[in-house]
Amino acid sequence: MREQIMGMITPTMSIVFFAVFLIMWWRGKMGNYVLGFASAYLLFAIGFGTTHLFDTSSPYVFHITQFFYSLSTATAIWALTKRAGQPPYLGVLLVIYGLSAATLAVAVLTSPDISSRLIIVNVGYGAMYLVCLMSLLGGPRHEAIDKLIIAAHSVLAAQFMIRPVLTLLIEQSIPASVYRQSVYYSVLNLSLALIALMSAMVLVGACLYDQIKAVREQADLDGLTKLRTRRAFEQGVVTLLERANQECAPVSLVVADIDHFKAVNDVWGHQAGDKAIAQFGEIVRGTIRETDIAGRIGGEEFCILAWNCDEQAAVSLAERIRRKFAQAQIEGLPGDQRLTASFGVAGRGEGEGYGKLFARTDGALYAAKENGRNCIVRDGEGKKRGVVTSIAELADKRHEANA
Repeated sequence: MREQIMGMITPTMSIVFFAVFLIMWWRGKMGNYVLGFASAYLLFAIGFGTTHLFDTSSPYVFHITQFFYSLSTATAIWALTKRAGQPPYLGVLLVIYGLSAATLAVAVLTSPDISSRLIIVNVGYGAMYLVCLMSLLGGPRHEAIDKLIIAAHSVLAAQFMIRPVLTLLIEQSIPASVYRQSVYYSVLNLSLALIALMSAMVLVGACLYDQIKAVREQADLDGLTKLRTRRAFEQGVVTLLERANQECAPVSLVVADIDHFKAVNDVWGHQAGDKAIAQFGEIVRGTIRETDIAGRIGGEEFCILAWNCDEQAAVSLAERIRRKFAQAQIEGLPGDQRLTASFGVAGRGEGEGYGKLFARTDGALYAAKENGRNCIVRDGEGKKRGVVTSIAELADKRHEANA
C-alpha cells in the first residue's frame, strides 16, 4: 500500500504541472518552449507510470520506461535551449540514448539483477542534462532566473549520476521481482517527487518572468516599426556599453535617416510616409542579430547598437540594410519609385560613453547627407558611396501645380 501511494505522488504532480504549463502556453500566448515544458512533464508521467503499473520482471518494461524518460528529457532540453536561444544538440542526445539503450539491452539479457540497468539509464539521463548545461552556459542571457535554471538543472544532472550509485552501495543487489519493495524504489520516488517539484517551480518562475518581461518590452516598442522607442533604446545602450567596458567587447553605432522624407509626405501623403518608416523598421529587425539593439529615435531616424562588432563589420551591416531598403517596394508609392536612406557609422572608443559615441556617429550621418545621400560614411570619412534619385523635385512640381 505504501509503495502504491508513493508511486502515485510523482506522476500526479507531473500531470498537474503538465496542465499548468499547457494553460500558461495557451492563455498567455507564450512561446513554444512553454508547450515543450508541458510535453516533458506529460512524457515523464507516462514513463513513471510504466514502471509503476507493469511487471518489472518483464524484459520490456525498462526499455519502454527508458524511451519515455529519454523523450521527456530531450523535450525538456529542447525547451530550455529554445528559451535561451541556444542549440539543443538533439543529435548528441540521440547518440546518448542509443548507447544507453544498447547497453541496457545487454544488461537485460545477461542478468536478472536490475542494479546495472538502473545505473545505465540514469547515467544516460545525466549525460543528456550535462549537454544541456553546456549549451545554456554558452548563452547570452545572464539574468538571475537564467542562473537559477542552470543551478537547478546542475542538481538534476548530478542526482542522476550520484543517486543510483549511493543507493546501490547500500542495497547492493536488487532482483527485478522485489524492485518495488526495495530501498532504491523508495528513494527514487522521494527524490523524483522533490526534483520534479523543484524543477517545475523554477520553470514556472521563468515563464512568469518571461511574460512580465514581454509585457514591459511591448510597452517599450514603437508602434509603427516594432523597434525600441528612443527612451528604451538609450537605456539598453547604456547597459550594453557598461557590459562592453567590463568584457572589453567591441561595439559600434549605426545611425540612419530616410532620405527626402518630408518630400515623401508632401507628394504621397503621411500614410505612405508611415509605410516607409514601417518598412525600414521591418528591414532593420530582419537584418540585425539578437544581440544587437535597434530603435526609432526620431521621426524617420533610426539607431542600431551592434554588439561585439567593430566599425568595419558595422559598415557591412549598414550596407545590407541600405541595399534592402533601396530595393523595397513601399506601399502607397508608384511601382517604379524607390526610397533610399543615409547612414553614419562609428566604432566605440575605449571607455567612451553613449553621448560622445552618438555625436560622432551623427556627424558621420550628416556627412553622408552632404555627400549625396544613399550612402554610408564612417566617422572621420566623407567619401561618396552611392547615388540617390531625389524625389524633392517631384515635391516642388506638386507645390507649383497647386499654386
